[in-house]
Amino acid sequence: MHRLVASFFGSGLLLRRFRGSDTGSGTLAGLIALPFSLWAGSSLGWQAQLLGAAILTLASLWSARTLATDVGDAGWIVIDEAAGTFVATIGLLGWPAMIGFVVFRIADITKRPFPGVRQADSLPGALGITVDDSLAALYGLAVGHLLAATVF
Repeated sequence: MHRLVASFFGSGLLLRRFRGSDTGSGTLAGLIALPFSLWAGSSLGWQAQLLGAAILTLASLWSARTLATDVGDAGWIVIDEAAGTFVATIGLLGWPAMIGFVVFRIADITKRPFPGVRQADSLPGALGITVDDSLAALYGLAVGHLLAATVF
């Protein structure tokens, strides 16, 4: 059950199956989660996105807890990216949500120049797997809301 949840119901295993590599699996999981977050926001409001972010973050901490010891932050563990997608889009729709998602992915992948993301990635176990994505997603959320308030 931990592996199923950690792989975001198998989406984290798709690229390895088709390409032989986990590279890009986090972005793929985020792209799979994105329409769900946007639907929740447009149909049920930002509170639904917040609830989804909380549930997925807790699921990430729970599922990665047992796996972190055996496989570390394996590329197929992508529930943290799904959670980050929900965080990065809370209260956002349209272009601001897309830009928030892109900033989140850039912050998560590069860890620079976003303060704290690299340090969060160094935390032990499930915390390191999950918290760096949550922090990277907060950068995306901030940029998305800034753009929504000023440009869109």
